[in-house]
Amino acid sequence: MKAAVLHAPGDIRVEQVPVPEPGPGEALVRVAACGVCGSDIPRMLHAGAYHFPIICGHEFSGHVVRLGDRLAAAGQVREGDLVTVPPLIPCHECAPCSQGHFSLCKNYGYFGSRRDGAYAQYVTVPADNLMVLPAGLDPRAAAMLDPAAIALHALWRTNMRGGRRVAVVGAGPIGLFAVQWARMAGASEVLVIELNDQKAAMATEAGATHTATSVQEAAEPAGDGYDVVIESAGVPATIDQAVSLVARHGEAVFIGIPHEPVVLPKSTFGSFLRREVTLHGAWNSFSAPFPGEEWRVAARALASDDLAWKFMITHELGLDALPETMVSLGERSIFSSKVLFLPNEE
Repeated sequence: MKAAVLHAPGDIRVEQVPVPEPGPGEALVRVAACGVCGSDIPRMLHAGAYHFPIICGHEFSGHVVRLGDRLAAAGQVREGDLVTVPPLIPCHECAPCSQGHFSLCKNYGYFGSRRDGAYAQYVTVPADNLMVLPAGLDPRAAAMLDPAAIALHALWRTNMRGGRRVAVVGAGPIGLFAVQWARMAGASEVLVIELNDQKAAMATEAGATHTATSVQEAAEPAGDGYDVVIESAGVPATIDQAVSLVARHGEAVFIGIPHEPVVLPKSTFGSFLRREVTLHGAWNSFSAPFPGEEWRVAARALASDDLAWKFMITHELGLDALPETMVSLGERSIFSSKVLFLPNEE
């Protein structure tokens, strides 16, 4: 099969590798679509994975083509089923797992960083990670369940209620889904702060009532601050801005992963103290029963068209384009929101 194999940071080769064999409790999945997560870019270009060589890619969907013996006997999954694959593989043994906090698992596996992922034509998937979806759902939508669930998981970390004022920092796919979840939860207004004009326009399409492309613009509608602030960019400056935007007794939840030290200025920290602001971390998207209500709610919303996704897709590419595309994304030389690779479409 064809796969984009990471041999070392920056060394990505599209090559022929053997089709993996499913174990007794696994299925072989023919990949329909695999999205680029923001974490894939530094992993493949600079930071590296846990071992090499490895096939990255963890936001994916596909169709079951073969079942391991034990999985076939169970009868819960059938050949031909459309599945999405929650990328975390919990150990089910540590204390967080026993409490149903699978996002906090201490000994997890993960597609695309700890085991081979889906920048390939086929991938093997354990039974617990096969989430069967309605056959009529677009596989591209199914591949976007991960960012949709991450955004919902973050919002559920807060006390979001109807009538709240919400600000979202960053209009990548997670931020765009967060806008939609906030509106569905009854937010009275949603401000999106995004420096890129094209992404700011996407935020309006997602349902934002205001957008701002600069710190100065954001200050105008902020007033006394926002009840809920969702930070999805992971940049020190935007993290500072997110904290400073929160209203008295408001909440900020942080999804974006920074790749450099984060320092809050004295004025921001003083405001955070005096306003008695609550800061939340949000990690992954999983809860009990695995993979969690976040995934099931997101799947229903995508299947019913309550959650829009097509407008986010800016590129649909074959695997041969992956090495060059990753470099372009790292250099920010192309505009993108969601890049999807379609490994079995040439």
